Amino acid sequence: MLSLFNSKRRKAAVALVKAAKARGMTVEEYAKTLSPDELAQFVPQDKPAAEMPDVALWGLPPDKEVTAAKFVADARVAEAVSAYLDGDWQPGAALLADLGTDWDRRAFAVQHLGDAAADDDAPLKGWLASGSADAAAVSAQGLVALAWQIRSGTTSDNVSHDQWAGFFRVLEDAEAAARAAAEAAPDDPTPWSTMLTVAMGRQYDNDAFREVWAELMARDPLHRAGHQQALQYWCAKWFGSHEQMFAFADEAAAKAPKLAGLTLVAAHEAEDKGVAAWKSDRTKLALDVVLPWLAGEGRDHPANLRDRAYAAKALVANDRCDEAVEQFKVLGVHADALVWAYDGKPVYEFVKARYLACYSATRP
Repeated sequence: MLSLFNSKRRKAAVALVKAAKARGMTVEEYAKTLSPDELAQFVPQDKPAAEMPDVALWGLPPDKEVTAAKFVADARVAEAVSAYLDGDWQPGAALLADLGTDWDRRAFAVQHLGDAAADDDAPLKGWLASGSADAAAVSAQGLVALAWQIRSGTTSDNVSHDQWAGFFRVLEDAEAAARAAAEAAPDDPTPWSTMLTVAMGRQYDNDAFREVWAELMARDPLHRAGHQQALQYWCAKWFGSHEQMFAFADEAAAKAPKLAGLTLVAAHEAEDKGVAAWKSDRTKLALDVVLPWLAGEGRDHPANLRDRAYAAKALVANDRCDEAVEQFKVLGVHADALVWAYDGKPVYEFVKARYLACYSATRP
């Protein structure tokens, strides 16, 4: 089976993908331009050229259709965001009212409506004028999104002085907005989830962060979005360490299957810092929880596609390529999950992982 780290087959597969990409071609297109001898250079001696995968054989879409554009799988949220961007905030208001105490889906909707508000706050002003607590939650999330737009997604050493100044200025407004939203809806965990992101950006120390965390946990101990934000805080790249990050992920995974995907996120964060984690027993155990959850209760959860993307990468790393292909079938053309974006080439990383999965998967 395929090994991502010590396999001649993996190196050959990656070399072929890179060569095709350099020419602006898919693997299949590039392979067709090569002579048998040229193609053999990319294929280990124990594998004939005929085994070069055509992803279509596994029911996967062509490379050229893969996109990193943001995809909102929940049709109701997508429609509300579309209406908002057209100037109508009322579908968003109706959606949030309808969701009630479905806190995970509410956080998902508020996040996407907040992203839209960061791009255009004109509809939000009318919504806020109605006195809606839901509008207050969206406003706080929108300010967080705006702050991160100003900062950009680059590494901290590439953020300019003016960007940092704008980032902190808007985050100060976001904190005030989040606390106001929390006062307007005392039982709603959503503003406190937003506050976790504010706390990370404003560089709260561990004790101050835990105070915000306690407020969220008092309202929803299984809040998925809040756990995702907290995991980032406890990463070594922010204000924690690998040990604290994994301890947090372990504690979360023990609470409920819907939180087990955090272990896969932690493994990816560790790997990004050069610490081997994909093949660990912790990751393998997490997969054994995440995959059944995705196939059952989690099939319609807002974190579904995010967890599938991390699971797909973990499955390839652990030579479970048939299972990885099944995850790629559900992901389809969508390469917008954060797991693909760390090197700044999400489509390439997605296509590469998919290619490696098919390379060692059982023939369909």
